[in-house]
Amino acid sequence: MKQRSRQPSFPRLIVFLGNPGNAYTRSRHNFAWMVMDSLFPDQQGWKEKFHGRFLRQDNLVFLKPLAFMNNSGKSAAAALHFFGWPLEELLVVHDDLETPFGTVQCTFGGGHRGNNGLRSIITLCGGNDFWRFRLGIGRPPGGRKPGDWVLERFSPHEEALLPEITTESARFLLEQCGKPQEKKLVFA
Repeated sequence: MKQRSRQPSFPRLIVFLGNPGNAYTRSRHNFAWMVMDSLFPDQQGWKEKFHGRFLRQDNLVFLKPLAFMNNSGKSAAAALHFFGWPLEELLVVHDDLETPFGTVQCTFGGGHRGNNGLRSIITLCGGNDFWRFRLGIGRPPGGRKPGDWVLERFSPHEEALLPEITTESARFLLEQCGKPQEKKLVFA
């Protein structure tokens, strides 16, 4: 079993990774934003700050960085600094190549697994001891490049499953905010 440098805390800052712009709206890289839209369909009450938009609700702050994925760390670092919260109180919702489509996994710590948004957060926030809410998109088939794969839309079969997955992922996310634990759900 791997050693952790710190004990996991309850997350207070929830960051949803994605790319701005209409070209990316339904892409795999914006899976986290789809879950966020399921949680907050009307997006009312959000304010602009931290290089993005945020909503404070009870003891939680939800943050949607408006920079491209590769610069997400600027938003997360600014919010953590502003609120004076430690890195362990961060939960990042993101697409994950290493997790099969239809699987959602909550973990604490670890590397970036090729996700440049996580790489940016790890670099700018000074460590990797934070919660990850991994939304599985799976590896690209047939030797296709991962960089192209994440920017493409889901397949028609996957698109048909997205409403259930985003709704249930949103429910699971709120559950994890209240009592986080390393846990996996499989929808498809």
